[in-house]
Amino acid sequence: MKAKEKDKNHSPQKKKKRENKPDKRTPEQIERDRILESERALAKKLRKAEVHARKEAIKNREPFKGLQIKPTVSLFDEAGKEKVGERNWVRFGFDIHPQVTIISSVILLLFIAITLIFPTEAQNLFDSTLGIITKNTGWFMIFSANVFIVAAVYFAFSRYGSIRIGGEKAKPEFSRFAWYAMLLSAGMGIGLLFWSVAEPILHLGGPSPMFDSISPNTPAAAQAAMASTFFHWGIHPWSIYAIVGLGLAFFSYNKGLPLTIRSLFYPLIGNKIYGLWGNIIDVLSVLATLMGLATSLGLGVSQVNAGLNHLFGIGISTTTQVILIAVITGFATISVVMGLDGGVKRLSEINMVLAGIFLIFVLIAGPTVYIMSGFTQNIGYYIANFMEMSLWAETFRASNWQGTWTVFYWAWWISWSPFVGMFIARISKGRTVKEFIIGVIVVPTTISFLWMSVFGGTALFQQLNGISDLSRVVNIDESLALFAMVDNLPISGILSVVGILLVTVFFVTSSDSGSLVVDHLTSGGKLDSPVPQRIFWAVMEGVVAATLLIGGGLTALQTASIITGLPFTIILMTMIYSLYLGLRQEFLIESAVKSKLQEVTDDHIISEIIQARVKDDVLVHAVTEVLTDEQLKEHQTKEH
Repeated sequence: MKAKEKDKNHSPQKKKKRENKPDKRTPEQIERDRILESERALAKKLRKAEVHARKEAIKNREPFKGLQIKPTVSLFDEAGKEKVGERNWVRFGFDIHPQVTIISSVILLLFIAITLIFPTEAQNLFDSTLGIITKNTGWFMIFSANVFIVAAVYFAFSRYGSIRIGGEKAKPEFSRFAWYAMLLSAGMGIGLLFWSVAEPILHLGGPSPMFDSISPNTPAAAQAAMASTFFHWGIHPWSIYAIVGLGLAFFSYNKGLPLTIRSLFYPLIGNKIYGLWGNIIDVLSVLATLMGLATSLGLGVSQVNAGLNHLFGIGISTTTQVILIAVITGFATISVVMGLDGGVKRLSEINMVLAGIFLIFVLIAGPTVYIMSGFTQNIGYYIANFMEMSLWAETFRASNWQGTWTVFYWAWWISWSPFVGMFIARISKGRTVKEFIIGVIVVPTTISFLWMSVFGGTALFQQLNGISDLSRVVNIDESLALFAMVDNLPISGILSVVGILLVTVFFVTSSDSGSLVVDHLTSGGKLDSPVPQRIFWAVMEGVVAATLLIGGGLTALQTASIITGLPFTIILMTMIYSLYLGLRQEFLIESAVKSKLQEVTDDHIISEIIQARVKDDVLVHAVTEVLTDEQLKEHQTKEH
């Protein structure tokens, strides 16, 4: 019965009656409806064309052979790919990749046990290892740091700069201010506070041997000191972070691979990233990350201890520092449990505001004109000497100045790169490659230069004008430098408290964001790991930092960074080539798809124009067919 009624409603008579019914729409409404219908038809065509074009582009992509272990592998081959965390072991509130987690934990526990049982022997080993590695492999670290800059510039300003992380329709998850705040907090927050006064003063008294004719404690030495400081905290470290972060973000968000270092090598070894080679890469990543973090946390807690000694007379000792690590790690653990949005983001923003207030006050209360003129001149001197500083390897000297400065810094940044790179990747979805590279390198570098100019410039002014003997303080303990400098400014007590708070919060943000990153590495790339697992790695970071302080202080921290940074440099150098292959494939596929979609759009527009001007459907079809044939012939001619 219902079927008959349906047929009756759709009878030719009813249809004809509807067609003859007068259209009550205004001309504007008719035109608007026509445009809407046209857009819907175009969208349908584009969806269909995109699917077909992508399949064809992938099928006809240029094969790559090169150094590939498996020549047929492609980022677009789905066969053999695994789901994130597919091999994980899930028990007792943990969700871990067993091989990576167990091997990393065993190595760390052995290191902790041996260092604590044999502290004297460990300290001697750290001393000798530091000298051997820096003298024999320093040139390689210097060369590698420059390669990262070249790669970053190439990726940003080549045809790959327009590729968007997460796909064409991806949108940024965080505002620019929040993004920059998290970049700075995770990147080198503690280091900026620790070295912003100490390093320029140390370079003032002992300039780099590269500046042959400069005498210590002179205006020329002050300028060279700021250039060396800018060099160690400028474009080089942020280029390393940018390349590692870009690789992780691209392979994770654009290709659906796990957010781990092993995924960076998919274009080279294909599905072997899920096996032995991938496990080795991620284990080294965990060790490098924890040692890099431990170095920063060790420096940070030394400075907190120095501030408490300065204000309240609390003794500077390893025992005090270990207790401080335990207390601050507890706060970091709370932040870890709260997660990225609730903990890290909020603390980073608070810390950036506090650091900004601290910076502005020192700028105004200190020698303002001297600082700002120095900021301008320092950048000029840094740029003028950039190439020589970047490639100088102390070849024709018997000294090892770079071993304790440049080589240590490059190894430290490379050790930190899995942590900072993964954290940057985690917060950078929706940015283009060009925006990503410029944002990660230019903005933090400029702010670092400003920070170093304000605090380092004030310290140099006080030293050169006899206001304070900061050289004597720094030679006793570098961690006292900041507090000795602010002693000569108004409300020095309040400034010292602010300094302690800043170091503490930087400690917390570095620890909790580092814990989240290590969680990703040890959970097979999962973004949301269980709370007990996060707590475990937050505690482990604190334990490693405490162990290094017990086993040799600053020398042990430097040695740990260099030992893990050296092998990891080789991995990252290979990763640059792998990232190039990934971006190249992505660009070629997306270009082919865009070309096809533009062709479909052009055909649709031509058809609409003809329909608007000619009412004869037969003529419309004939003209459209002719134009399509002409376009096809033209396209084939271009291909040949």
